[in-house]
Amino acid sequence: MAEQVFPETKRTGPWTASEVQELKKYLGATSPQVIARVLGRTEEEVRAQIQALGRVKKDDDWSQEDTAEFKRLYGTRTNKHLALIFGRSEEQVRQFADVLCLAKDKAFLRKLTDRPPTRMPRWTPEEIERLRETYPIHSNLEIAQELNRSVKSVVSKAHILGLKKDRARLQEMGRENVSLRYGKDRESDSAGDSASTTDPDEDVRHQSEGS
Repeated sequence: MAEQVFPETKRTGPWTASEVQELKKYLGATSPQVIARVLGRTEEEVRAQIQALGRVKKDDDWSQEDTAEFKRLYGTRTNKHLALIFGRSEEQVRQFADVLCLAKDKAFLRKLTDRPPTRMPRWTPEEIERLRETYPIHSNLEIAQELNRSVKSVVSKAHILGLKKDRARLQEMGRENVSLRYGKDRESDSAGDSASTTDPDEDVRHQSEGS
């Protein structure tokens, strides 16, 4: 399929910042062979660049942009690939996922292990009542942390129960989205002034909030 969509073109020389970002976008979602075809690099170059990513280690706080991208990718990438993408250790990836109450997608786990994923405990009547009370006015992350469940589990159960966020919460979410986008726009403008390349990020706030 990649051979049909992407003509065989070869790039040479050092990797550009935009190429590295493209590599990160596909890493873990497809094979190095396909990535090589998409980027116009040899498979050996792709594998070498992946190894180079493994030597990049960060120990600072997660940025807003990285956090949004982490939420978007976590369900469909292994922790090993996420560590490469974000320049973190696998332990940092696990800890951050726990803080954000994230879970792997069930379909991804089935594909990865050929075994059905571990089922979460059934919701108790008390948990359902608490979800009804808190869902309209609190973020899904706060609810997930309180109930010791994943954000996906909270969103799924709320959907089944027909729960909705109230207007004030939706307005707050809208302000958060604007703030996130404005921050990215400012970073992009700043990067453009210094002739560097940034990777546009998809707004995934609605996924984490389940709106």
